Amino acid sequence: MEEIIQHSLNEAKKELDAFLSDPATVPAIADAARRMAACLGNGGKILSCGNGGSLCDATHFAEELTGRFRSDRRPYPALSINDPAYLTCVGNDYSFDEVFSRWVEAFGRPGDVLLAISTSGSSPNVLKAAAAARRAGMGIVALTSKKGQELSALSDVSVQAPDAPHSDRIQEIHIKVIHILIEAIESLLVECG
Repeated sequence: MEEIIQHSLNEAKKELDAFLSDPATVPAIADAARRMAACLGNGGKILSCGNGGSLCDATHFAEELTGRFRSDRRPYPALSINDPAYLTCVGNDYSFDEVFSRWVEAFGRPGDVLLAISTSGSSPNVLKAAAAARRAGMGIVALTSKKGQELSALSDVSVQAPDAPHSDRIQEIHIKVIHILIEAIESLLVECG
């Protein structure tokens, strides 16, 4: 048991070290935070989506913005595309590939931002959401991995975790980025008043 634990922690550290050593990491996160803060500061909203654990991360991001993170402040408009009735309705009536894009078409407006999360960068429903966001005049921030070039190509900013043997290591990087984004957004919006 101890060997499994030690191996897992060492592997996570290795992935985080690789992420930190990439010169594109900090500028991409900073760019994403500035775009999201500008969106919220201008009265826009952030929609977020992903599959499985990435949907949980998308939801965590939205609830931290609408609730609170580290300090009391006004709630910021953020919606995760996670309503089970909606997802099963669209999945049944259209296809699972459409579940995020139809929501973006319904609620996305120019100046809003889509946070699109995909460890592979090739999830068809996330790619369709990004394409719908582009048509709607929204900004697109991607959380993906180095192999996630399809999603990166559709995005204004792509924060890319190192490729890892398993998606959980990529998701661990993503949740760190989400917490950093929220902290940075709060700081930027407080500075702006």
